[in-house]
Amino acid sequence: MLRYAPLGDHAIVITVGDAIDEATHRLVRAVSARLDETHIPGLVDQVPAFASVVAHYDPAAVAGDAHRVPYDRMVEALETAFAGLEHQRPQPARLVEIPVCYGGELGPDLTEVAERTGLAPNEVVAIHTAGDYLVYMVGFMPGFAYLGGLDARIATPRRQSPRTAVPAGTVGIGGQQTGVYPLVSPGGWNLIGRTPLRVFDMSRDEPALLAAGDRVRFRAITLEEFRSWPA
Repeated sequence: MLRYAPLGDHAIVITVGDAIDEATHRLVRAVSARLDETHIPGLVDQVPAFASVVAHYDPAAVAGDAHRVPYDRMVEALETAFAGLEHQRPQPARLVEIPVCYGGELGPDLTEVAERTGLAPNEVVAIHTAGDYLVYMVGFMPGFAYLGGLDARIATPRRQSPRTAVPAGTVGIGGQQTGVYPLVSPGGWNLIGRTPLRVFDMSRDEPALLAAGDRVRFRAITLEEFRSWPA
């Protein structure tokens, strides 16, 4: 069920599947949860992705026969830790609502997305806010959540020329995914709106607003609401 491969001499890629879907995602979360709750000597960190989890370890701290290489000993420890994994119950999904002001200067590509999809801008907004999105993984930059569940009617290829600076809080569509830029950064997604929420804030106990496994829904707000939103 699980496949293991070395990633340098301090990490192991644990592959759980070959597709980006909810069944694979549930298994990724199960592996991640098991690593959180099981003490494995030498394990120092884990990074879940779409269909895999990377386990980082300290070779000098791995338990077992010192005559065997640390990689083999760590794989053996992981295999033991994952016994009965199919019975792991997933943690309840958290629902996060994100207010978004669509179009205008805050969503400069909304009209273009509408034209490419043969819809009116308000129809794109209606479809986008009707979606039930799943956070598959967080990556690319701190707090950037890749959301699955975008309606195929508004799926739009990435822009040919990326922007050098996308404002924090901007909501975009890239192919069959949607997401929110947590920080000012370059980006090639189609920008359809912006949220007044701080998607990533180091002053909070949990800096990132979203985590893998969360469910997300977008809610349209007016420009006046956006401008008056509490800081």
